This record gives sequence, C-alpha cells and structure tokens, in this order.
Amino acid sequence: MSLQDITARITKAETAAGQPAGSVKLIAVSKVQPNERVQAVLEQGHRCFGENRVQEAVGKWPNFMEQFSDIDLHLIGPLQTNKARQAIELFSTIHSVDRPKLAKTLARLAQEMGTCPVLFIQVNTGEEDQKAGILPAEADAFIAECRDLDLPVQGLMCIPPVEEEPSLHFALLAKIAERNGLVGLSMGMSGDFEQAIALGATHVRVGSAIFGARVKPEE
Repeated sequence: MSLQDITARITKAETAAGQPAGSVKLIAVSKVQPNERVQAVLEQGHRCFGENRVQEAVGKWPNFMEQFSDIDLHLIGPLQTNKARQAIELFSTIHSVDRPKLAKTLARLAQEMGTCPVLFIQVNTGEEDQKAGILPAEADAFIAECRDLDLPVQGLMCIPPVEEEPSLHFALLAKIAERNGLVGLSMGMSGDFEQAIALGATHVRVGSAIFGARVKPEE
C-alpha cells in the first residue's frame, strides 16, 4: 500500500457516499515512525499528520515545521493535563478531549494564551473500561459543558472495539454529532476507513498502510 493508493481509495469512498472529492481529511498517523519515513511522505506533498503522544511529537515535529511551513498536526492520542500547554503550542487539532478536567484546563490555557486548537471530543462508543472517552449517555452534557467553556469543539472521535462491527460505532457517533450540531467526525482507520466515510467521516486516521509497520522504540 502507498499514500497514493490510500488517497485513491478515499476518493472512491467519497464518491460512493455522495461526498465531494477532497472532503475527507487523511491523517497520516506517524507515531513511532522513523523520521526518514515521515520525510518521504512530506516530500510526496502530504501535510496532515497524527501523533499519539505529546512528548514524541515535541521531539519530532519542530524540525519538520522549519522545512515545511504548512504542516497540519493532529493529536489523536490521550492528553495529560500537564502536557496541555505543549499540545496547544504544537497541534492544530486535538481529537482526544475526554473528560471535564481536561476541558477546563484547555479553556483556561486558551484564555491565557489567546489561542486554541480545533477540538474533537472522544466518545467511548464501546463503553470499554480500558479505553478513554466520554460514555455515549454522557456525551450531550459534556458537549454542552465544553461549549459553555467557549471551547472550539468541531466534532467527535471514536475508536471502535476491535472485536465488534465498526459501522455500528460509526453510526452511533454520527447520531450523537448530528443531534448536537457538530459537523466533524474523526473515525475510521486502516482497516475500516471506507466504512467510516460511508457513514459520514470527515477525518480518517491511517498509519501503517502509508508508512509500513511501526518501528518500536528502543528500551
């Protein structure tokens, strides 16, 4: 698989879903990928990337941003409140707003710093104990709380349980977004992004299909 293959499949899925070409943003998930692989994708013209950890991104992306001024960097992994300031400084979008404490921290820092990334609320659609995210039954109230804090919430994000049909979770996320007037849906990964686009995804997250197998960091 290659970047061109993935973008062609996205375009085909957009057409099948009746969406305009280019309406779905491809987030190339570069976590735990060596710099040379990221550089190669940048040189192919792609600019939207996703990282899971603030610390890894801080060590990787400033140098790339000096070379390429139009990088669009997304945080797709969990955000600790003590890393929120760094996240605001580095990322254009945060997909993992998942609890009131983090929302309040982001709101305070946004007021202090005069800027805030675009935000997505992570919904734990599978209600999995080990997974972050607001429970579906609590999503409406949390969205309202974030709006009361003047946070720029654009949409919702989910990661379906591995063993379950992802389309059920994508449909649930889309329903929550629709009734709350949110237009962004960050859902779909390498194995199911076409299903996600069919159900309204605006952002899909694809990693190894673009970069190859992840390289584990040395202990």
